[in-house]
Amino acid sequence: MSAEYTTFGLAPAMRPGGVLANGDYQVHRDFVDFVVDGCPLLFQLSDLDAVSPLASDVPPAIFTAQVRSLLLETEAPLPAGRYIVYGCPECADLACGAVTAVIERDGEDFIWRDFAWQTDEHADLELNGYHGIGPFRFRGTEYRAALASLLEADREGTGPGERRRVLLIGARVALLAKLAAALRTIGIGADIAQDADGVPAGELRGYGAVVFGRSVPDAQRTAVREAFTAAGLEVPFVEAFAPIVPLLVAQTEHALDNRPLEQRRLTALTSTEGAAELDVTSSCRVTLTAYRIDRLSRTHTHDVFDAILPPGHHRILIDPKALKGTAYLVARTAGTVLTAPANH
Repeated sequence: MSAEYTTFGLAPAMRPGGVLANGDYQVHRDFVDFVVDGCPLLFQLSDLDAVSPLASDVPPAIFTAQVRSLLLETEAPLPAGRYIVYGCPECADLACGAVTAVIERDGEDFIWRDFAWQTDEHADLELNGYHGIGPFRFRGTEYRAALASLLEADREGTGPGERRRVLLIGARVALLAKLAAALRTIGIGADIAQDADGVPAGELRGYGAVVFGRSVPDAQRTAVREAFTAAGLEVPFVEAFAPIVPLLVAQTEHALDNRPLEQRRLTALTSTEGAAELDVTSSCRVTLTAYRIDRLSRTHTHDVFDAILPPGHHRILIDPKALKGTAYLVARTAGTVLTAPANH
């Protein structure tokens, strides 16, 4: 098969969870994405909410089986030598739809070809094929080394299998309890504490972020930061914008995303008077939600934008009513969530 060589790599990725404006929950998923010629393969699928089979929350035996399957050490799970490349982030059921491809060997090389959207055992390439993607020819040594490194990391306990946890610091227990419940619902562990005094470094190491309630005194915040520093840990510290659970969940997801900018679909969100400004790295669907608090401390939610945007810088006009009072913005794609206060 004639196909130019392309590089193959792997990179941590995430599908951020959240409490959506309509009240639905979206599950958080950490996974390993495929990087082809330096760019996440998922970015070539402009509006796809999906994860690879190499997800962090699957049992180790299943994770290992998925890696060995991609190494062609087992039979293809679908007819005609087809493998699932990306699947439903909520249930991983083929009936929900999946991106599949034929994976085969050609001498020492591995080839991925005939990408298609598939909802049952057989793919219709003419109707549902991704005709602009692939074929990709990967050098066998590079391909095997990348996937084998996942197995080695999994054996050493440094792989993607650790569940994310966050530490919630504050005195408003009722609000923090609601936030913790929401985070746990979407797959993020959460613990509530007044401070981090006396917590062993090994326990602190289990947290990917710290969220400070708005009423936490500066001295207490400093003490928590110093506890993590003393343990030799660097984690993001989130300053809660407002007592709005969906907004706080989005802030937490934003903080947990430590990928390089080139591996994110949204890289910047700022607000100017009457508008939001976004930087998009690849074509994708973007939703924008405004949360505001009025003079009576009531919360209002406004869905202000929902459309597919091409790469580049975008300025989106917003109805001033949505930003009246104290307001905040949440921008989402299938793989990124950003938050920002609204400027007036």
